[in-house]
Amino acid sequence: MIPFNNLSAKENKALLTFPAYISLLAANNDGILDEAERESAIKFSHTKTFSCEPLLVDFYEEADKVFENSIIQIDSSLPKGKERREAAIKKKLSVLENIVLKLGEDNILAMHRSMKSFKEHVSKAHHNVLVDFIFPIPIIGITEY
Repeated sequence: MIPFNNLSAKENKALLTFPAYISLLAANNDGILDEAERESAIKFSHTKTFSCEPLLVDFYEEADKVFENSIIQIDSSLPKGKERREAAIKKKLSVLENIVLKLGEDNILAMHRSMKSFKEHVSKAHHNVLVDFIFPIPIIGITEY
């Protein structure tokens, strides 16, 4: 199935990697994708198939089929080191953003909201309830990254 009819098959295939790249960017705080971040991203990808905005249902059904393999393959192909990884991820996200901009206003907004939720979810993979109890007010570097 092709999620977006106005995109080529190649563009649709590339766009299916968008959640993986966003997840990798969110996990790059320490320059690696650790097990907790990978598992959190995979579970969230599954969740998105039934919790996403209606405009993105077809997209997430297809993206979820390739998500786990995509995130593993992309992670292993990225350069080592936080700065180099981040630069490579952002370069690819720029290419993917150009594809997103072809989707039409409603789909663009839905995709941006959805990718933001992916980034926030994976960023909190190491979130701890005890931290919320000890630091009820968000503090950059301690409770937020």
